[in-house]
Amino acid sequence: MSVEQPREWQTVCREAQLTADEALEFRLQRMRPDPHAMPLTGFLLLHDGKLRAYLNQCPHLGVELNWMPGRFMDADNLFIQCATHGALFKPDTGECVTGPCQGDALTELELRVEGGAVLVRAPE
Repeated sequence: MSVEQPREWQTVCREAQLTADEALEFRLQRMRPDPHAMPLTGFLLLHDGKLRAYLNQCPHLGVELNWMPGRFMDADNLFIQCATHGALFKPDTGECVTGPCQGDALTELELRVEGGAVLVRAPE
């Protein structure tokens, strides 16, 4: 019988470090990572004054979304774009609006701001 470990909050950055429509990529820490698993990454995005955190993984192929470190937005800075196949996601909901994963959504990470620090929690 395995005992489920609680998911812990992880400090990612200071809220003041985030600028509008720029993403901050980070590695998710896990309680007991599988030594053979690829590390999980996420990203924070301040869009229209609201802070969002998503798992950096396309729902279509499971690949990372960004085409360069910290580069997640399309050329018009309106949508999060998957570099592999061009799917576009709404920054405020993570919903895919065009591409092979249309109707799916990015995995949103729980986040909170405490004393100016941004904290996230890995998905279960």
